[in-house]
Amino acid sequence: MASNGDTPLAGWCDPAFGAVREEFAENFRSRGELGAALCVSVGGRVVIDLTGGWADAARTRPWSPDTLVNVFSVGKALSAVVVAVLVANGTLDVEERVRRYWPEFGGQGKEDVTLRELLSHQAGLPAVRGSLPERAMLDQDLMASVLAHERPWWKPGTAHGYHVNTFGFLVAEVVRRASGLTVGQLLRRRVAEPLGADVHIGLPASEHARVAEFVWSSPGSSPEPAPPDVAPVDPALLTEEQRMEYNAYRNPPGLSGIGWVNMAEWRSTEIPSTNGHASARGVARVYTALAAGGGGIVPSAVLDLFTTEVVAGEDRVLHRPSRFGLGFQLTQPERPLGPGARSFGHFGAGGSLGFADPDRRLAFGYVVNAMGPRWQNPRNRALLDAVAAGLGG
Repeated sequence: MASNGDTPLAGWCDPAFGAVREEFAENFRSRGELGAALCVSVGGRVVIDLTGGWADAARTRPWSPDTLVNVFSVGKALSAVVVAVLVANGTLDVEERVRRYWPEFGGQGKEDVTLRELLSHQAGLPAVRGSLPERAMLDQDLMASVLAHERPWWKPGTAHGYHVNTFGFLVAEVVRRASGLTVGQLLRRRVAEPLGADVHIGLPASEHARVAEFVWSSPGSSPEPAPPDVAPVDPALLTEEQRMEYNAYRNPPGLSGIGWVNMAEWRSTEIPSTNGHASARGVARVYTALAAGGGGIVPSAVLDLFTTEVVAGEDRVLHRPSRFGLGFQLTQPERPLGPGARSFGHFGAGGSLGFADPDRRLAFGYVVNAMGPRWQNPRNRALLDAVAAGLGG
């Protein structure tokens, strides 16, 4: 094991990607990284497999290749893979109305919302208006019931806005109603186990010892100004639009993981938008299959359906451009997923990232345990640029 000052670094790179190792080390030196791992494959062959730093704030546990960490919204794409599997076997149809699978959903102006609109953040349900009790996010039945009776914040299908946390509860309920299984169960049986991928939504207690502590700030980090989930305000002072954005992150308290992310109960519960746990190798293994046209997990035609642009432009929740297929973020100039024009995947809070570039058969898995800028993160961007350089552009 090498070191970067007092920071342990391990792993290897193909010589063509030596600059990636340098940027990985630089993340610890000057960009506030605490612990992280990076795994990249090209054409099905692993070319980068690095670990570094610490799995705890006290800096007593070096990061290892099998360290798991909460990867936040990286789990949205894993949930999308599960839905794609169900579309491929005929259990779900993206053109069907959600109420076909979930009858209680079809009220309050949501009668015609399709699964396509739900998966592409067009359903108008990024938040709940009424105050929810703490711990509500641990109860899928409660969250599904509240969302089924919620009035959309905009007319579904007329705009898109990132369903930061509600995406997972909505998708989970459709999956459960249609298949009789949870997103986490299907992820394990139909994706993780066949691929040997260390990815989880709802982590068994037997695996908790491998999980890195997630820290909301670390020495040397320079996070962007506090987003709504870490900036409590008096909701009575907010406009309707501001309330929507605030509640998307903070209703119920702890919805985004603050105060909960390191607790056993959080790790064990399925919260598909927010509490996926994975290793970098696990994320890369999923995207290695997807970069190869589905890798026997999802037929290529269904994968193409899910990774074709559905919406793009100004986001009603984020107030900046976003671009989505069905559950997947798509590359965009303001926030590229590598060099490929057809790249798809998902970022996670703190900087974690998984994506595939099908034109280069590139798969990328990067996981971290210290919060950083959520929009244009210098840590993952430096790695992305170095990978692109190693590919020759």
